Amino acid sequence: MAYDDSGHGLPLLFLHGWLMSRQVWCFQAGLADCFRVIAPDLPGHGESGGVDFSYAATVADLVEFVDHLGLERLVIVGWSMGSQIAALLASRLKEKVTGLVLVGGTPRFCREDGYPHGVPLAEARSMGVRLRRSFNGTAGEFYRGMFSPSEVATLDINAMAKTVAGRLPPPSVALAALDELIRADLRGMLAGLAAPVMLMHGDADRICPPGASRYMHGILPHSQLHLFPDTGHAPFLTRPEEFNSHLSRFCQESA
Repeated sequence: MAYDDSGHGLPLLFLHGWLMSRQVWCFQAGLADCFRVIAPDLPGHGESGGVDFSYAATVADLVEFVDHLGLERLVIVGWSMGSQIAALLASRLKEKVTGLVLVGGTPRFCREDGYPHGVPLAEARSMGVRLRRSFNGTAGEFYRGMFSPSEVATLDINAMAKTVAGRLPPPSVALAALDELIRADLRGMLAGLAAPVMLMHGDADRICPPGASRYMHGILPHSQLHLFPDTGHAPFLTRPEEFNSHLSRFCQESA
């Protein structure tokens, strides 16, 4: 498992999202002035090995990774798909986790009766079809969809991609991860998460609608919610100073 590890203090474990790598957290590198910042590439992503991908195997690898680094207490920060993995990991590590930060997260990626806070199942499956037809083109389409109209108008997202996108995973890994996203339903485990939780979400997120974080805020026993106005799926990229400030405060409170 490839990873970056810098700084000293309370460890922050950053878990990236679908199609991405640890490189996406580059604007959080400055947090190493106050914390120990650890960012791995998930299996099959970035520079990490692996041709098969599943949540169960990934969480097992991360438990071993935490043990390997000798971490006895940590904050887990997960974004998008990484938020689901972060919640599953927190449920395994239990008292080691002093805080959990879910960014653009959702307990259920696809909407269904009684849960309107996801994308339509047909849309998620269509993404898989498009990946098989044009992998790079569909990945680029997904990247552009992470940003709100106001972000597209004010930021050079193409230039940003050269800094944050990193290496795409193999198509087989991307499709397996998408299948996990479509199947996963973490709603039943939320109430059992004992650690304090910070939910951060762009209020113009079209990939994981912000209603998902509002839903989790209503269930998680110790949670706080911050919405970023006119912001899409990646507030840590487009509003890094505000994001890092909220994250730092939460981590200091949770230490």
